[in-house]
Amino acid sequence: MASKDSQNQKPGSLPGFLPGATNPDQPSRTASSHPRKQARQQPDEPQPSSFLPTLDLIIIHQQVELLGMILGTETSNKYEIKNSLGQRIYFAVEESICFNRNVCSTLRACTLRITDNSGREVITVNRPLRCNSCWCPCYLQELEIQAPPGTIVGYVAQKWDPFQPKFTIQNANKEDILKIVGPCATCGCFGDVDFEVKTVDEKFIIGKISKYWSGFVNDVFTNADNFGIHVPADLDVTLKAAMIGACFLFDFMFFEHSLAGL
Repeated sequence: MASKDSQNQKPGSLPGFLPGATNPDQPSRTASSHPRKQARQQPDEPQPSSFLPTLDLIIIHQQVELLGMILGTETSNKYEIKNSLGQRIYFAVEESICFNRNVCSTLRACTLRITDNSGREVITVNRPLRCNSCWCPCYLQELEIQAPPGTIVGYVAQKWDPFQPKFTIQNANKEDILKIVGPCATCGCFGDVDFEVKTVDEKFIIGKISKYWSGFVNDVFTNADNFGIHVPADLDVTLKAAMIGACFLFDFMFFEHSLAGL
């Protein structure tokens, strides 16, 4: 019979180059100090659910807003977040002011609240009003990720580049953890658009965020987009939450208009 100490022993962080990776058997633990530092989560607070630690594919499907199509106005975005089997695990709703949606359009400030199937909010994504231009290197796009709500665990920050969309995923102290590099052209002419998720030194690709081409009619006449987040299953849950936020940001920045798919 194994000793009591051997039964209680658990492995630490997973080996490899994955920044912030933790053991999936310990979903409530957070990563260690720099460069793996993440915000500490309290056990009595709502966590980002038990789904994220085991997912290697996260599918995000934007719901079609019929009212916006009929009236030609910008309505609040809603997203279903599913696993690889197509089962819904989260639901995200945008909170924003009507004036901002129709005047500031894709640059609008908003909050996205992500709830699980029981209606409990597990992740909050805050987006302030910021610039979005390769000619303006300051005050670029940024997201704040809270998981659980009220506890900042990271940021998604746009980096200035005249040719490619570039972003960094940062921890709560705004230290770079991962980089995201998009293609020179994000129009997605009859094909998928991939944003590669890389290590900070850009030597390794550990995943990607893809905007799936959903067909000519859907891309031209609706704003409903489909995304897939491909990541290692053992990647830290706070980094997965940040990638979900990054996916929302890419939708606003590059694919919000109905003609973006052409």
